[in-house]
Amino acid sequence: MENIYRYSVKLLTGETLSLKSLQGRPVILVNIASKCSFTPQLTALEKMYRKYHKKGLEIIAFPCNQFGKNEPLENEMLKEFYQSHFNLSFKIAEKTLVNGPDAHPLFNYLKSHTRGIAQNRAIKWNYTKFLIGTDGELLSRYAPRTKPESLKQIIEGQLQDESSTFQFAKV
Repeated sequence: MENIYRYSVKLLTGETLSLKSLQGRPVILVNIASKCSFTPQLTALEKMYRKYHKKGLEIIAFPCNQFGKNEPLENEMLKEFYQSHFNLSFKIAEKTLVNGPDAHPLFNYLKSHTRGIAQNRAIKWNYTKFLIGTDGELLSRYAPRTKPESLKQIIEGQLQDESSTFQFAKV
């Protein structure tokens, strides 16, 4: 059974995050860009993260400059921009390639495991969202126009019941 747990990502903080540490949690993975018309979606993603993080939700954003050169910022400037404009508290990876021969292996996995019409297809724009289930497998892929708040019901279905005795590992 393939899932995201075999991958690691380098965060803007300099840490390497093993996705195995997110086992048992629903995860949203999204490629982002500071100069994109969809950038206001970060406000909704942050709101969702603050509401559901204590129940298990994780979000990891991947700045990417492959679409319209909409992410010209680098490391410290990326951190500063996303903090000062959106006060993001979820994880942000280092700038990442999501398509092409040098794409991060995580995104190759996500593209190859998308079911339906988009299967094995390149990511077409910023703010493509991937919802990962608590088992680490890809549940759904969402187009950039899909508003984060429209994922509320499916995310709530993946969250642990508050009365559950399941304990999450420290991330």
